[in-house]
Amino acid sequence: MVIRIRKPYVIAEKGDHKFVWLGLDEVEAERGILTNQYLIVDSDEGILIDPGGQYVFERVYKNVSNFVQPENVKAVFFSHQDPDVVGSLIMISDFFPNASIYVSSLWIRFLPHLGVITGVDMVEIPDEGLNIRVGNAILKAIPAHFLHSPGNFSLYDPIVRVLFSGDIGAAVFPEGVWYLFVDDFREHVKYMEAFHRRYIPTKRAIELWLKRVGELDIDVIAPQHGAIFVGENARKLLEWLRSLDAVGVDAMGEV
Repeated sequence: MVIRIRKPYVIAEKGDHKFVWLGLDEVEAERGILTNQYLIVDSDEGILIDPGGQYVFERVYKNVSNFVQPENVKAVFFSHQDPDVVGSLIMISDFFPNASIYVSSLWIRFLPHLGVITGVDMVEIPDEGLNIRVGNAILKAIPAHFLHSPGNFSLYDPIVRVLFSGDIGAAVFPEGVWYLFVDDFREHVKYMEAFHRRYIPTKRAIELWLKRVGELDIDVIAPQHGAIFVGENARKLLEWLRSLDAVGVDAMGEV
């Protein structure tokens, strides 16, 4: 096992504004697919992005606390409804008591099945997206529907030009492989391709998302799984997505 405990890392910052990757513990590689959690801090307020399941929550909470007081976490953003995104929902109100939950309007009625949720402000994100204020920053929930969830959003931070892409750009590392930033894009593709061809139902969904994010200034793309794309590699990711031919139902033979 080459993965070691990895401390949080500030991906980008400007003044009192930070976009933070929230670390990793090697034990997580033994329990399921590795996930990335992120925190945006602005003016001593924070938004937690895709906090993950219960078994990563202790690490997430501890590392968030290194950057912002838990009571100053004002929002939690769920890109979609998968358990590796929302599994720790019932713990949010106890540990981040002032946080509102932002999630697609499609999933609001399903989340109570995770357990009793009390005292949590649930904010429905409409299909067309939503602006979310944290501190003095205005973040943008960008529609990413069917990539791979029918109610799915990316989150754009215009201050440091970082796009949290959710499962878009996700990679699944084999045992013994892990790195935080993509160095050799061509080599990295082999960890992305199977996921994108199987989990994304249609090329049309990719095209719509590329059109939306094509209007943004992007320096970094940070997915929920795998490694982070910076600079030229972020542009290569968008080009690679555009080049995909058959995905989802069009890529499947008879089963």
